[in-house]
Amino acid sequence: MSSSQPILPQGAGYGVVVGIGLFFSAFMVMLTAIQARYTGFSPKNSEEFSSASRSVKPGLIASGIVSAWTWSATLLQSSAVAYKYGISGPWWYGAGATVQVLLFAQLAAKLKLHAPYAHTWLEIVGARWGNIAHGVFMCFGLATNIIVSSMLAVGGSATVTDLTGMNTLAACFLTPLGVAIYVVVGGMRSTLLCDYTHTTVLFAIILVFVFTVYATSPKIGSFARMHALLAAAAERTPVDGNAQGSYLTMRSRNGLIFGVINVIGNFATVFQDQAYWQRAIASRPASTVKAYLLGGLAWFAIPFTFATTLGLAAVALRGDPAMPTLSAADVSAGLPASAAAGALLNKAGAGILLVLLYLAVTSATSAELIAVSSILTYDVYKRYINPNATEAQILTMGHAMVAFFAVVIGFCGLIFFYIGISMGWLYTFMGVILGSAVVPIALCITWSKANKWGCISGALIGFCSGVTAWLVTTSALNGGEINVTTSGGDFEMLAGNLASICVGGIVAVTVSLIWPENYDFEGTRAINAPVREPKPSVTERSSADEEEDYEEKNAREKHPEAVNVHAVSEEEENELDPRALKKAFRFAAWSSAALTLVLLILVPFPLFGAQTIFGVRGFTAWTVIGIIWTFMSAFSVVLYPLWESRAALRQITQGMIKDMFAPGTGKYTHSEPQTNEDTNA
Repeated sequence: MSSSQPILPQGAGYGVVVGIGLFFSAFMVMLTAIQARYTGFSPKNSEEFSSASRSVKPGLIASGIVSAWTWSATLLQSSAVAYKYGISGPWWYGAGATVQVLLFAQLAAKLKLHAPYAHTWLEIVGARWGNIAHGVFMCFGLATNIIVSSMLAVGGSATVTDLTGMNTLAACFLTPLGVAIYVVVGGMRSTLLCDYTHTTVLFAIILVFVFTVYATSPKIGSFARMHALLAAAAERTPVDGNAQGSYLTMRSRNGLIFGVINVIGNFATVFQDQAYWQRAIASRPASTVKAYLLGGLAWFAIPFTFATTLGLAAVALRGDPAMPTLSAADVSAGLPASAAAGALLNKAGAGILLVLLYLAVTSATSAELIAVSSILTYDVYKRYINPNATEAQILTMGHAMVAFFAVVIGFCGLIFFYIGISMGWLYTFMGVILGSAVVPIALCITWSKANKWGCISGALIGFCSGVTAWLVTTSALNGGEINVTTSGGDFEMLAGNLASICVGGIVAVTVSLIWPENYDFEGTRAINAPVREPKPSVTERSSADEEEDYEEKNAREKHPEAVNVHAVSEEEENELDPRALKKAFRFAAWSSAALTLVLLILVPFPLFGAQTIFGVRGFTAWTVIGIIWTFMSAFSVVLYPLWESRAALRQITQGMIKDMFAPGTGKYTHSEPQTNEDTNA
């Protein structure tokens, strides 16, 4: 914090950022080598690099979603709003950023139905509406990636600097460059494996803090003690806009305002962030919806439980000798969590939080690197520069763009640091400039009647309306003064967010209803569609063909669960049944809508209207529900992926054992089908 000395030495910061970064890079390089040797998937293939051969099962996709959606803001900003608004802050942060992932399940189902072989969502826009729409929405897409990456760099570097005194600019550059190493080597599958590793450690560390605060800490140590400390804090400094000024109520005016801003802003950063489309593209068609519903529900527990633990602990420990005084700028930078961790566990707490934050930042950064690489490779290079690019050229460009965007992230962090823009400011601002494209993008993928010019104009007019409303409100509420501080207020950001998403949606829908298109999605289904050669008739088949079929059948019987790209391709083709995908979409629509209703309406608003102040029992029940949810989430994205990948793990283990006793015999080999020419030779 600005008012205290770093709790850890500067070397600890460099040790985590450089040392752990290099460790994970080496670890992922090793996993990639194992994958290439013992399975049929090679990272030297462009499809494997960008989409993991579209073969990933739902548990690993869900784990990747949790990891990619756990930004530095997930841990830091959620704790900051808990510090400011009490128990309503963690709920509105968690619920306000969960519903988008749940609703995205509908878009994932439509993606598999309307464009099963696309590499990016922008390819769909370009195939349907042409280059103008493609260019407009690509600007929104890349702006999303830049803002998200900037939040990662700014929030992560601020906390690393606060805890260790490490140079902020060094933290901004070294973190993404370390991540870029294993992304370049392993591509999408490496990213997902890294996500899984990070998610596992992340849940373990969160549970350490939970049991420290509510069970073992001599400073708090129980739900009753936490309740008493929060009640005392409210008496000393009541929360403006909360019922009776309490931290123990869902009746929070500013908490509700933050919730609305959070919902709008995160629609933008999910629906138009290629990182989430990338996971839908990489997933198996039959389980895409399951993966997003599972991932969304699992993710909710992270900000809710973490902020209800460390965010409230930062309030409870005010006045403690080990707890520094936090300024408004410190809170905006997301520092309550690190302050509480240090006050509770001294250097051990600060060190654990530093590792936790690093894992959150790097996992989300890896998702952004591969996402931007895909856009620049397929939507810029292949579409406009070299339409006839070879496999090798596409792969080389993908690698180069990962490295390029890693450097861009560092410069973005540097720029925002020098102009005084914090993570909290960026988090509430993102919906102002990005929200207008949310509805047009959703309509493009899902609605055959969506009008091209209506959606383009909706995105642009909504953008202008959002910025105008934000600036006008800032000027009106602050006597004409517009700067970083005045423009970051709750009402100012609320006005900009609402104007952006509402105007963009209204224009797009209205124009589409007046001048509807009648698109059949055949053009999007043709994107990158493989050419299927017709199988020869029975009379045309040679004895060599029959012998080949016998050999393949015999191989499948001996190794029925062998993991290879050819078997996955056949399964994918079988799973692209339109009737099954339409059924999956209906399930996604009903389930995601029901869960959204529960999270945003049925739970918070009755408590808001009743102005309930939680007693000890109520607060205990509220917190215990979050802890149980955390355990269930950990089981679903840590243990379940291991179970569903048991065949692949067994295949790799068997190959490694063979290599140990007879070197060279364990390597996976795929015998390519012989041609008639080979047979005659």
